[in-house]
Amino acid sequence: MRFAENLMTLRKQRGWSQEELGSKIKVTRQTVSKWEMGQSTPELEKLVELSKLFDMSLDQLVGLEEAGERKDCVTPHDPQRSGVWSYGMIYEYISPIKVFSLPLIHIRFGFGPQLAKGIIAIGNCAVGVVAIGGGSLGLLAFGGLSLGLLALGGLSLGLAALGGVAVGGFAVGGCAVGQWLAAGGGAFSNYLAIGGGAWSNGLAIGGSAYGNIAVGIHEAKGTFAYIREFGHHIEDVWRTVTEQFPHMWGWVRGVIRWVLT
Repeated sequence: MRFAENLMTLRKQRGWSQEELGSKIKVTRQTVSKWEMGQSTPELEKLVELSKLFDMSLDQLVGLEEAGERKDCVTPHDPQRSGVWSYGMIYEYISPIKVFSLPLIHIRFGFGPQLAKGIIAIGNCAVGVVAIGGGSLGLLAFGGLSLGLLALGGLSLGLAALGGVAVGGFAVGGCAVGQWLAAGGGAFSNYLAIGGGAWSNGLAIGGSAYGNIAVGIHEAKGTFAYIREFGHHIEDVWRTVTEQFPHMWGWVRGVIRWVLT
């Protein structure tokens, strides 16, 4: 396949206009048009730039070698592309619909840290408003390692975090560290901690509880300590809670009453 045909095919595969391709290598649309019509050919410097842009050898670009002969050829991600691409062990889909220059959906999987970046991003690593991946960053993040406003994963960090290890304003997990609420096997919070072992500067409820107000099944240590095995009445505990936290959020009151009962 001749260079002109190669160039036109490669450009169209990526959904670029002649002007978009020209801007990437700093030439005019008219220059690209002449190349594709076979009226002129690029100088060596521009050929090298094109080969890097399309991640192929000069021989492949000008048609001396078929692109299929290079098995390890992987085209790098460019947010201007759209469509489904498969390169051996790498799969990628980029939605043609874009929002603020980002694809609405970007999916990228394969060996190595394959990054998906879009409004909805799914990949080995994902960055987006909604991000799903081994490592994810977004307003809503789901993955092995998640960072977001709402994070769900093995290790989660966010305003609301759920995971094996969860750190956030509100954290739920095997080990949970939260500013206002932590619930889990081990729970640490400045305000309310609920768990098998609970530690809090405010209220701690758990099998073993340690806090200003501590309510435990087997052990409780704090300024106000209540152990259920010793027959402390729930209303006594609730009275102390409301006295110590007069401005408690209503939904938190509901959680506490549900736990205590």
